[in-house]
Amino acid sequence: MSLSTTPEEPQLQNGDASEHTPKPQPDANPTAEETLEAAETAIQSPSTEQTPRKPELRKDEGSRTFTMRELLSELKSDEGEDSVSPDSQESAQQHVMEQNNAVMELINTVTGVDEEGRSRQRILTFAAKRYASAIARNPQDHEALYNWALVLQESADNVSPDSTSPTKDALLEEACKKYDEATSLLPTLHDAYYNWAIAISDRAKMRGRTKEAEELWKQATKNYEKAVQLNWNSPQALNNWGLALQELSAIVPAREKQTIVRTAISKFRAAIQLQFDFHRAIYNLGTVLYALAEDTLRTGGTVNAKEVSPNELYSQSAIYIAVAHALKPSYSVYSSALRLVRSMLPLPHLKVGYLTAPPVGNLVAPHSDWKRSQFVLNHEGLQQVISKVEQKQVPGSFSGKEFGDKKAIRIDVPDIVSVSACADLTLPPGAGLCIDTVHGPVFLIADSWESLDGWVDAIRLVYTIYARGKVDVLAGIITG
Repeated sequence: MSLSTTPEEPQLQNGDASEHTPKPQPDANPTAEETLEAAETAIQSPSTEQTPRKPELRKDEGSRTFTMRELLSELKSDEGEDSVSPDSQESAQQHVMEQNNAVMELINTVTGVDEEGRSRQRILTFAAKRYASAIARNPQDHEALYNWALVLQESADNVSPDSTSPTKDALLEEACKKYDEATSLLPTLHDAYYNWAIAISDRAKMRGRTKEAEELWKQATKNYEKAVQLNWNSPQALNNWGLALQELSAIVPAREKQTIVRTAISKFRAAIQLQFDFHRAIYNLGTVLYALAEDTLRTGGTVNAKEVSPNELYSQSAIYIAVAHALKPSYSVYSSALRLVRSMLPLPHLKVGYLTAPPVGNLVAPHSDWKRSQFVLNHEGLQQVISKVEQKQVPGSFSGKEFGDKKAIRIDVPDIVSVSACADLTLPPGAGLCIDTVHGPVFLIADSWESLDGWVDAIRLVYTIYARGKVDVLAGIITG
């Protein structure tokens, strides 16, 4: 089995793509007010829920630092002012205007592939002229530079994907220059770093698996890193950072690949920790784990006791893909991927593994009394599996459920309050897991910190599915 990015094939694909909200088509000769409002909409409004049909990075259409209405209002209020400038200022403005005219000529070559695209491009051209005027008046206007970069980037998206013209790459290159200028003037402009990284990524994708593409992907990852440093609470930036690393790992020499892949895993996981129902990051984490399992098998590398086996990687991959499908069952890419990996789940459970647990009813038992035993996780909860050797009667407890003639730890999903890693001197040494419930905390110890990450994610995601009312979908996946 191989990782594929072809939507028609039932293979694993990157699930991050963008689809903009269809805009009303303006009249053939719109009024100035209508054009102004349409331009604001084109630059400002966020995109709708995305569909994962093609592996494209999503543009951040969130907060904007400078609106079209504000710009035009400022231009109008400034009319007639500073009509006489020193020669040096006039010379600088002339140089800026010449550069701007060259960019405008580039934008004017874009027409759009259909009526909607042509309508949108007219709006973008209108916006570009206003931003060009603002920059000609004040080359230090970082807000106008940033918004003009957005217009250039949107115009590049309007170029036909089948076109052999260099216009798309040229527009993206100009957008990158504007982002560079804007961030030079205002180094804390995190939105600019984020969208700049997307523009670089789009340029890299046009170059395949070349050395030039490798350098561009490296630049993109650096800009995503800067965006996250300036705005850590951005799951979309973390997800796109992971995607860029995933693309980079396919180009670099084999000796560098493992490190980059594991870094990508950490970015997807960090995105999920910020937004538990972020199905794109969940799905992308599944694809990168699947690819890691494939590479491990293909290279025939030996796996020591501390490393995760290919079979376990496949199982982890299947968990994330199953959860992504449960959250968005209508997404065909997720459905296709699930058909490929469902058999890799430990059915009829979502996850099976080992945790070290205290005797039921005695959370402060001596460390020597804690025993390693099997646990299973499904849509209903986490259940300890007690072997015949371990069967014995213990006092009842909130976490103890009858299991034949013995008691075992069981945590029902609706009872969960929070799940987290923990480190406490009262616990046995190792990777501590704390599951806080409405009845009180339950402490367990994972076999390793890497194993702990898998347990924390799986339990959180099962709870997220419960909270989103998707339990029936998950139950259908694991029970058939």
